[in-house]
Amino acid sequence: MSVFTVSLRRNLSLLLLLSTGLLSSGCSMDKPGSDTAPKVNSGNGTASKGKYKIAGIGFQNDQFFKINELGMKDGAEKSGVDLLLGNSAGALDKEISLLDTYVAQKVDAIVIAPYNTKSSTAGLKKAHDAGIKIVTFDNAIEGDFPVSVIKSDQIALGKATGVEAAQYIQDKMGGKAKIAIISYISLLPEPAGQRTKGFEDAVKKLPGVEIVARQDAWMAEKAVGVVEGILTAHPDVNLIWGANEGGTVGAVTAVRNAGKASKVVVFGTDISDQIAGFLLAEDNILQAVTGQKPFDIGLQSIETAVKALNGEAVEKRVLLPGMLFSRRHASEVTKYQTYLRGLSK
Repeated sequence: MSVFTVSLRRNLSLLLLLSTGLLSSGCSMDKPGSDTAPKVNSGNGTASKGKYKIAGIGFQNDQFFKINELGMKDGAEKSGVDLLLGNSAGALDKEISLLDTYVAQKVDAIVIAPYNTKSSTAGLKKAHDAGIKIVTFDNAIEGDFPVSVIKSDQIALGKATGVEAAQYIQDKMGGKAKIAIISYISLLPEPAGQRTKGFEDAVKKLPGVEIVARQDAWMAEKAVGVVEGILTAHPDVNLIWGANEGGTVGAVTAVRNAGKASKVVVFGTDISDQIAGFLLAEDNILQAVTGQKPFDIGLQSIETAVKALNGEAVEKRVLLPGMLFSRRHASEVTKYQTYLRGLSK
């Protein structure tokens, strides 16, 4: 039994409790051994008075960051701090505006998923120079002033899906595959590059594997067109890997649109309600994805900020493993999809 499976089964046992309202403060969906759920703050800056005021800034409004916010709220509740939540919506100017606002409000710490490794550095350095503790998550920045960076192990995310894809190629495709990669390296070079390396290193162990196309398309709408173009230019492509949620969703949709459900399979990265649905669909297109642990990332980011404010030692770099979801284990996918839907209620 894999580590991912053990963690998933422990965590999904919470679902029965969620439905009956018996959970009390203290649960992390992604944290093995947790047996209670968080009493979260409202997230609108009106939480009860705490020792510290911490600002949390997400990168975009997808399911990953919504669950990430739940983890932050849980961490704030446990630590007794005021939590102010914002989201840059993938725009540098909005990130700068949020940082200026929080500096003016004299928050004690900022926990942030930076817009960009380089361009986010100046604004965060300004906040740091104002005496604010900085914790980054999901992506690092240039400079050594953040007290910690907390994120997924990007190489491991790509590798886990790559290992699953390699096994599929051996079992179902005679050890041979023409692969197209849909990534987001031009947006975030470091994490996207690491995911891609992890995936490629795993599948290239098979001598019959050839990477025939690589393009960036991290939003689902764009990825549909990009993948449709690849399928036209390379009709021999029979496996596509998406490096993120948007690329994965776009790849599955494009294969459906092209009527190639029986000829092309998709593997991907990230998990959402929609992606879980693709894994359960009868068309047999999406085979497996490796999801991150956004709740734990949010929780640990707040806990780390509080420790730093208290003068305690913190880890400079924290890497969290992912969770593998495969069509071969449909019951686990169904349970996680139910969990995700429960979070949105």
